[in-house]
Amino acid sequence: MLYIITFVALTIILLGYIKIAKTLNIVDRPNSRSSHHYIAVRGGGIIFPIAAVLWQLLYGQMALWIIVALLLIAVISFIDDIILLNPSIRMLIHIVATTILLWQIQIFDLPWYSVFLIYILTLGWINAFNFMDGINGITGIYGLVSLSTFLWMNQSIHFFSSELLITLIISTLIFLFFNFRLRAKTFAGDVGSVSLAFLLAWGLISLILVTDRVEYILFFAVYGIDSAVTILLRLARRENIFKAHRTHLYQFLSNEYKWSHTKVALIYGLIQLTINITVILSITNNWMNFFVLLFSIIGLSAAYLVIRYKIQKAINWKYSY
Repeated sequence: MLYIITFVALTIILLGYIKIAKTLNIVDRPNSRSSHHYIAVRGGGIIFPIAAVLWQLLYGQMALWIIVALLLIAVISFIDDIILLNPSIRMLIHIVATTILLWQIQIFDLPWYSVFLIYILTLGWINAFNFMDGINGITGIYGLVSLSTFLWMNQSIHFFSSELLITLIISTLIFLFFNFRLRAKTFAGDVGSVSLAFLLAWGLISLILVTDRVEYILFFAVYGIDSAVTILLRLARRENIFKAHRTHLYQFLSNEYKWSHTKVALIYGLIQLTINITVILSITNNWMNFFVLLFSIIGLSAAYLVIRYKIQKAINWKYSY
């Protein structure tokens, strides 16, 4: 019954937000770096942090400080959606929110070098997830794959709140109804992508801590490899990596290769789902260890580079600005 209430409440909230956003002109206007050619409401991803708050209120879970951290990162991201903030302010809030998260899940009990590495990876993940939010459906589909994987894992390895996972899945499905289409009604905005990335980081870190299996980091392999390789290639070209661009693989597929946004989003989601299933089976059957993880990352990265090279060659793409 509570899930029905959650579904109805979140649907009404998102519909209300879309109406208010149109009135206040909180919209995304396409520019030369956009993958869209029409105006749509920005910030529809506000449904994700609202879903987490609703979970806290309905189920009274002991995660108040993490929800506070989520709201901090959501509010600053929403402000950034409306007015362009100084990147240093945004990063400061990201660090504060990440610190609260790691404090609450007792990461600071680990050796300092582990804490430092988790800090870097978490902050990198949040920003990478935000960079990947450029076409219809990709954030929602990827989030749905990750949350569903966590929910499946949680049945046998209790590392997270199933109620929160289901609530977030409901919010993702509602968001996808308005976003996963050729002409989206709303985009996630920074508030949506950053908030969802934060929540997914919470889930993955919790899973790794409970199982002591770092191999589960492959659950984020598709986004991680696309973002990391793209950043390295841009640095090699001496680009400003904080400047908007259209050089992710998914952007080549959508903009130059002319595949529909929904098709590209589904492909990314299905590839990650396949990796997730493979990782779960490998760990269950004791095929996975650190060296297999290392070779898996190298192999996936190599496959990504080959595909990227072939696509860029096919579209005769050259760096031009």
